Amino acid sequence: MTPDPDLRRALDEGPMSRFQVQAIGLCVALNMLDGFDVLVMAFTAPEVAREWGLSGAQLGLLLSAGLVGMAAGSLFVAPWADRFGRRAITLLCLAVITLGMAASAFSGSVEQLAALRVMTGVGVGGILASLNVVTSEYSPERWRNTAISLQVTGYPIGATVGGTVAAYLITVHGWRSAFLLGAAASFVMIPVVIHRLPESLDFLLARQPKDALARLNRLLARMGRSPLASLPPRPAAEPGARNPLGGLFERGAVRSTLLVWGAFFLVMFSFYFVTSWTPKLLVAAGLSTRQGVTGGVLLNLGGIVGGTLFGSLAPRVPLKRLASAYLAATAAAVALFGLVAADLRAAFPIALAIGVFLFGSMVGLYAATPRLYPAAFRTTGMGWAIGIGRLGAILAPLVAGVMVDAGWATSALYFAFAAPLVLAVLAVRALEI
Repeated sequence: MTPDPDLRRALDEGPMSRFQVQAIGLCVALNMLDGFDVLVMAFTAPEVAREWGLSGAQLGLLLSAGLVGMAAGSLFVAPWADRFGRRAITLLCLAVITLGMAASAFSGSVEQLAALRVMTGVGVGGILASLNVVTSEYSPERWRNTAISLQVTGYPIGATVGGTVAAYLITVHGWRSAFLLGAAASFVMIPVVIHRLPESLDFLLARQPKDALARLNRLLARMGRSPLASLPPRPAAEPGARNPLGGLFERGAVRSTLLVWGAFFLVMFSFYFVTSWTPKLLVAAGLSTRQGVTGGVLLNLGGIVGGTLFGSLAPRVPLKRLASAYLAATAAAVALFGLVAADLRAAFPIALAIGVFLFGSMVGLYAATPRLYPAAFRTTGMGWAIGIGRLGAILAPLVAGVMVDAGWATSALYFAFAAPLVLAVLAVRALEI
């Protein structure tokens, strides 16, 4: 079911109210939280491996466990937001994250920690698609790519700030304190979401749940817009309205769906190798634990710059061209990093550059995907694209762990994981956006 086109057009073409800015700002804050929750295992990996005497394969299992949960959350939890609302699913997932992070701090074995990372990942995966959709729907057309850029940039901001604090906490209080920090931050956000995160306008118009008109008019009032006298009539159901997953493959959507799935898989395969293994590989190359964490933080610091830069360029450069350029630059930077990983003077600046282009590439995918699908199954489309990407993210740390145990040189590892980014350029170029 398509939302009221007149209201949607008015929002797309009108100014952005303070309420809309606040809604997008909250999505940015939640993505900051997710950035830390996802990468806390990478930040604690050296100390966990040292305390428990882990092999590369065992550490790869821990690094991949959270990604397994994120894939499950994106594939099977996020689509429920198209039925019950983005806000309700976000609250449920925040509760799951809080419990998972708190319990992780008290884990006593690799198996326990892996299971709890899966649990936490389910919550993170369930949230991400809804945040992207809410940001997209509350942004006027001319600011949409910029708003999504800011929302996605919340991830490296959270990882950078959280990683900086985690580096101190791990040194002083041990690796378990980093998980307690994540649990506390997630818990604090629950009441904030209850009182501040608005429901999706397009969801209220398309699904028309109980009290939809009253809820919709309250949101319109907060945006300074006139209320509706009645809900628009329900049009005939579009493909995917009753079966959101099936809608991804109807009316010519198959090509776009497969291309965006391929792009997400390839980018996340390289993305999560870089973000998960770089701190550990820097330590293995002779740097200290703190320097290893610093390298991981620099990746995310670069991500802040890259996402912000992408947002500033998006209104002036076609999305497809901009995303492709970022991906090509990422492939070159990743390959170059492998050659200089043991040299602080060169490794840290290149790590910063990888972050700039890698996170900018992710912004491009997050900005493109909502454009491919209507409101009736937009979160499902976003969730499944992210979920398919998570399959690549799951494989990457595991494959890297096996390669490390097999004696692959650091340079060879980074060369191998730069190749998928070249294929991702081709997939993005083929998208019709």
